[in-house]
Amino acid sequence: MKSRRQKKIQELITNEPVKTQEELAQRLLEEGFHVTQATVSRDIKEMGLIKISGSDDEYRYAIQAEAHPPGYQERLKRMFKEVVISFDSSENIIVIKTIPGNAQAMALLLDNIGWKEVIGTVAGDDTIFLLIKPKEQIEIILERLTELS
Repeated sequence: MKSRRQKKIQELITNEPVKTQEELAQRLLEEGFHVTQATVSRDIKEMGLIKISGSDDEYRYAIQAEAHPPGYQERLKRMFKEVVISFDSSENIIVIKTIPGNAQAMALLLDNIGWKEVIGTVAGDDTIFLLIKPKEQIEIILERLTELS
């Protein structure tokens, strides 16, 4: 239940501005999660959520990676150049081959870059699968990956 709730929190704060714990608790209730404010507070702490300035100069919850600390893009680009051997696609999946032992770290960076077309990644030891939606956006992601290499 906790992992499902935290996934829902991540989805909610990614897709809409959530400004307060009370607002988050209300949105979770609307989604069928009966939570207390204390539970929401613990989830926020465990997930490492931060508040960032939104487009209307009001603060909202965000995943730390959304804030993209200075150099995040450069870090992704540097690691991509260092560990990625190749990448290719089929339908709505991109397969990235890395040197052994680096796929999970690379996938974590890709998960947190904020590309809305990437639903998620699955990483093994030296292979990453990126699931793209809609599949028509695959070319955009391939171009971004090419720019990283």
